[in-house]
Amino acid sequence: MNIKEQLFVDLLEKSKSTIYTVCFLFTKDKDEVQDLFQEILIRLWNGFDSFEKRSDWNTWVYRVAMNTALNEEKRKTRRPITLPITLEINPYDEVSASDGQITELHRRIRSLELFERALVMLWLEDLSYDEIAAIVGISPQNVGVRLMRIKKKLIKMSNTQNQ
Repeated sequence: MNIKEQLFVDLLEKSKSTIYTVCFLFTKDKDEVQDLFQEILIRLWNGFDSFEKRSDWNTWVYRVAMNTALNEEKRKTRRPITLPITLEINPYDEVSASDGQITELHRRIRSLELFERALVMLWLEDLSYDEIAAIVGISPQNVGVRLMRIKKKLIKMSNTQNQ
């Protein structure tokens, strides 16, 4: 393995959980997670030479991962719907009340628009508004405004369901 490849592998080892977080937010099953993960890795490798270190490595990984996930999500809407035939157990099945609440929250988040989903995911990763702004390309103030609107939207979904 040459120096470039080793550096890339070392940096990816630090960012693996970030990439998986993006994948799980934008996909519904483990096969899609793996496919999206691989697509993100390909895009990261292809863009590795052009990474100019103007931003933090993790910020760049988030940006590539989010853009890849958003593009794949848009591409999915143009593809015909296919249903896999499988007898596997769904890891997202509800087990307890708190798991059910988490599942419901994930369902509501998945019902948001793509960009809103991306903002929520970054916020849940405990990134600052400045970091989120750098990743998605809007101002930190705009991040705050949009997150407040998204929170209201999620609360409204909860109130609508409880009626």
